[in-house]
Amino acid sequence: MTNVSPLVILPPAIFAALAGLFMAGMMRDNPDELPSTFVGQPAPPVPTEAVQGTAQLTDADLRAGEVTIVNFWASWCPPCRAEHPNLLDLEAQGFRVAGINFRDTQDQAAPYLVEHDDPFFATGFDLRGRVAIDWGVTAPPETFIVDGDGTVLFRYVGPLVGSDYEQRFLPELTKADE
Repeated sequence: MTNVSPLVILPPAIFAALAGLFMAGMMRDNPDELPSTFVGQPAPPVPTEAVQGTAQLTDADLRAGEVTIVNFWASWCPPCRAEHPNLLDLEAQGFRVAGINFRDTQDQAAPYLVEHDDPFFATGFDLRGRVAIDWGVTAPPETFIVDGDGTVLFRYVGPLVGSDYEQRFLPELTKADE
């Protein structure tokens, strides 16, 4: 009987295991979407400070009986600037849009909303990004749809622009608003 070295068997076994993991990842519903542990759960707390010159977003605002769009943004973020016209449009359509500014400064965030129009009925200011971490936000912009009882219904990673916005976010918003 021939002795087979473990060094001969190990590389094909590692390759097979990795191939299996990659295959399982590709079989998910949407392999590009990051899963959110908050979908179906109560919304995490919001910041205790607002962007200067705006109304303070509160936890009660997320439980006021109406669907709320919660958008994490920053004035220094180019994709946030790209989605801003769509946030204004959502607000003009009557949706409750709340903004949480993070990893920004008050002297940049407040003037940005004045210069580009403010789509938010209320804001939170998260200087250090601690609230964003609690929400599972990885980078701006990220947007959540929150039911009237404060339950997170949907998480959208990236700017609210283009066909992905139209084909993924808007149908979820329509479903939540029914």
